[in-house]
Amino acid sequence: MNRYFTKALTASLLCLALAIPVVSFAAKSPKWDKTFAKSDKVAHEKVSYKNRFGISVSADKYLPKGLDTSRKHPAIVIGTPYGGVKEQGAGIYAQTLAERGFVTIAFDESYNGESGGQPRRVSSPDIFVEDFSAGVDYLGTLPFVDRNRIGAIGLCGSGAFAVTAAQVDHRIKAVATASMYDMSRFMSKGWKDSMTDEQRNQTLDQLAEQRWKDVDNGTPELTPAFPGEPAATIPEGLDPITSEFFEYYAMQRGHHPNSIAAFTKTSAMSFMNFPLMDQIKSISPRPILFIMGEKAHSRYFTEDAYEEAAEPKELVIVPGARHIDLYDRVDIIPFNKLTSFFSEALK
Repeated sequence: MNRYFTKALTASLLCLALAIPVVSFAAKSPKWDKTFAKSDKVAHEKVSYKNRFGISVSADKYLPKGLDTSRKHPAIVIGTPYGGVKEQGAGIYAQTLAERGFVTIAFDESYNGESGGQPRRVSSPDIFVEDFSAGVDYLGTLPFVDRNRIGAIGLCGSGAFAVTAAQVDHRIKAVATASMYDMSRFMSKGWKDSMTDEQRNQTLDQLAEQRWKDVDNGTPELTPAFPGEPAATIPEGLDPITSEFFEYYAMQRGHHPNSIAAFTKTSAMSFMNFPLMDQIKSISPRPILFIMGEKAHSRYFTEDAYEEAAEPKELVIVPGARHIDLYDRVDIIPFNKLTSFFSEALK
């Protein structure tokens, strides 16, 4: 998430790109390339597999050290915040839950991070939802994973992708979200549904013109990106939401060269035409756990989804936490609750 995703964008989802350098996705490296410390309690491996569109999805697999591979174990597929990569928050969740006995993978969405797909930086609700099911496919091929005990976790934007995947993929036996964003609702209706019909039509006119620009230029233009190198301070004049995302993505706290939090501008067309979570009630009787920060600017996405979902469901509010704090604050992320939730749901 970046300047593109702020309150100011309710008037238009196509602000002009800032003159900030964009870095290309990094090559794979055998070195530890995460924003968090490596645990000595888990075994880590980079893996890849195909989704149903034939795109190669890159993931980090985490196994508890000493895992008895002669037995079947529960597993969890974990998606990144919108604009993030598996080396950041999703990896923290995957590694921590592996320490607690689960087989886990954290993956990069298609067209982003180390995953395949051209052109780079495309954002697609349909494909991003599919990437969760592709993760289930992969986990189910592991001889020590019980195919009937696979769950999913989505952070930020991938929270809605995980829920949407669970709506149609009954192999996902339980789903949890943290700091959820519904990107289709945001892009099609604006911040807190404030976009007028006139503003929507203006945005669609701009998107149509952008497609012509991309055709003429031979390459898609990106939304504003964060700096390629970690910034020392938050620039003055940013609104509170952008400042919060800058703190994570653009500063040492969560900066990663694969994560510039930018997408092709015309990706917005898909989200404006693809409703996420519209069949959320159908997930029942499989359970849903919603987690949000008490002070998260994104609370309304989680609160509304919780109200819409059918039982069994649970809402956990983390005291004092902002939106980004549930990406990496291991001292306040409710891992005990996640552990008990999936232990019960995937038993």
